[in-house]
Amino acid sequence: MTESILGREYEAGEIICRQGEAGDRMYVLQSGRAQALRSEAGRDVVIGELRAGDIFGEMSIFDRRPRSATVRAEGRATVLTLDKRAFLRRVHEDPSLAFHVLKKMSERVRKLDEELSALREHVPSRAA
Repeated sequence: MTESILGREYEAGEIICRQGEAGDRMYVLQSGRAQALRSEAGRDVVIGELRAGDIFGEMSIFDRRPRSATVRAEGRATVLTLDKRAFLRRVHEDPSLAFHVLKKMSERVRKLDEELSALREHVPSRAA
């Protein structure tokens, strides 16, 4: 990992943030790719693919809870980090940033709703 004025550069396979860690900042993937992984029953399950321009870790800006997933660089990746203070300052300077974050969060909730509905179609109800 190397640090520059534009963010930190991660090499292939390097962990950017880890599931279970205390979260106090969000990230913007400036270049490269990354995978979001969730550890389930001792194995890592890929829950998302991230590309340049994507944000992640933003939930910790709002709820200060432990990270819900691990994010690992796939190839070289440059990542900008924003803590809560920097995020709020940027939102004050450019309110469209808040809209962008809410849009991404809404897309994720919608995708999860679709996945949950698909799972429920394939799993028999306990009440039946």
